[in-house]
Amino acid sequence: MKRLFITGISGCIGHYLADELIHRSDYELFLLVRDPAKLNFDVQARPNIHLVAGDLTGIEAQADLLKTIDCAILIATSWGDPQESYEINVVKTLTLLSLLDPDRCEQVIYFSTASILNRHGEALPEAGSLGTDYVRTKYLCHQALEANAPAPKNAPAIQMAIANKITAVYPTLVFGGETGKPYSHLSGGLGDILKWLPLIRWFKADASFHFIHAKDIARVVAYYVDHVPHQRTDIVLGNAPITATGVIQAICAHYQQRIYVQIPLSIALANLFIKLFRLKMAPWDKFCLDYRHFTYPNPVSPAQLGLPAHCQTVSELLRVSGINPD
Repeated sequence: MKRLFITGISGCIGHYLADELIHRSDYELFLLVRDPAKLNFDVQARPNIHLVAGDLTGIEAQADLLKTIDCAILIATSWGDPQESYEINVVKTLTLLSLLDPDRCEQVIYFSTASILNRHGEALPEAGSLGTDYVRTKYLCHQALEANAPAPKNAPAIQMAIANKITAVYPTLVFGGETGKPYSHLSGGLGDILKWLPLIRWFKADASFHFIHAKDIARVVAYYVDHVPHQRTDIVLGNAPITATGVIQAICAHYQQRIYVQIPLSIALANLFIKLFRLKMAPWDKFCLDYRHFTYPNPVSPAQLGLPAHCQTVSELLRVSGINPD
């Protein structure tokens, strides 16, 4: 029976992953949980599901357990202040990796973010120099996992035997959340954004990106638990790229908002709105506004793996969200 150690199970992606794994009797699950009250799934659905009290801040206490783990899935992350983000996203994540037994552990599925990659799927230097605390620390951890990379401050060096077993996943824009499951950051704020639809529909923008639903992320992760790459693998999680204008048109069609004409939202016009409305732009926000096209080669979703997909289009995403802009 394969022993899985999972962090971040109480979050949006974690709950969907629990749906995928919890009824598979060939896995023994060890779920690192700080507050079991946040779990909205049946942890007693079958034997061999264990709640491990704690969080990444005290991961050293799980040293003996981690040496018996066959696959670690690292979803937990910190969006907090600079010190906390660095401690969790870099130091404690690398500490957990250092505690795994390279002779026993066959795979680590590590969650990063596509925001740290450029359009060629390579590390984006601006993510490290201009990124938010979350983006910057994900960039630093990404760099620390490269071959022969020096260990970051206060963090242990990672054995190449473990580094070569990492399946790094880079989610694009993540949506998800429904009854019994927490919302992702984007889905949680979608209702407020849709209130601006009567104004947004008048504009079109030169930008493009990918999105993916947390349920589809869980399906892809479960697939890779079963199909171990046996070498360092990087996977961008997302559906086919979509344009900002296409998104606006799809949302308007879904909510029956007629589009009469669309004004191109140039960088100059965007900067004018920023000035008129006295909007505060952090350096990373300004970079994203100028960069505009966050697209990547060969994104992976369930369809690419021969699996059923939950949401592949904006229309499907809006339908499952059930959000009314009114």
